[in-house]
Amino acid sequence: MVKKVGILAIQGDVEAHAKALAHVGARAIPVRRPADLADLDALVLPGGESTTIARGLERQELYEPLRRFLAAGHPVLGTCAGAILLASEVEDHSVPTLGAIRMVVRRNAYGTQVDSFAAPVDPGGDPALEGLRCVFIRAPRFATLGEGVEVLARVGGEPVLVRQSACLAASFHPELTDDPRVHQLLLEGIRLC
Repeated sequence: MVKKVGILAIQGDVEAHAKALAHVGARAIPVRRPADLADLDALVLPGGESTTIARGLERQELYEPLRRFLAAGHPVLGTCAGAILLASEVEDHSVPTLGAIRMVVRRNAYGTQVDSFAAPVDPGGDPALEGLRCVFIRAPRFATLGEGVEVLARVGGEPVLVRQSACLAASFHPELTDDPRVHQLLLEGIRLC
């Protein structure tokens, strides 16, 4: 059976995530309001600008429905700004978060738009992710990781892909490459639930 994966469609590259999900055999469903969360197997919170996305979540009254979705144990992948929303705390407290992953994030810690770069994950990590290319655009840094947060990949010694329970957070944009492994991890989380 094809898994239905929602993509928060307030801002961010929804189309690129939909393409990546199709590549791993999932059906992408845009999520713009609470009713769109019904019957989803998993959810992607894409990158974009975290303040804009947070305002959209408030305007569409999505914070509490998303918290219930997370509390029900559904797998969720947050990329870049989506990872910020999954954190328990943002260093400058500039956006309300969903508190799904025990970590403190620092927004735009890798620099401005002109500082964007791509780099492979460090060797010696999870062999299934070896050679994964990570694209960083105004990316957050996972400043502090709490108990129960597993580091799946690092770049330059810094954690860039983490997991806690059924939630994955990537400080980079996996949808901007042809490598499906991060989205495949999300689908594997569905099978474990």
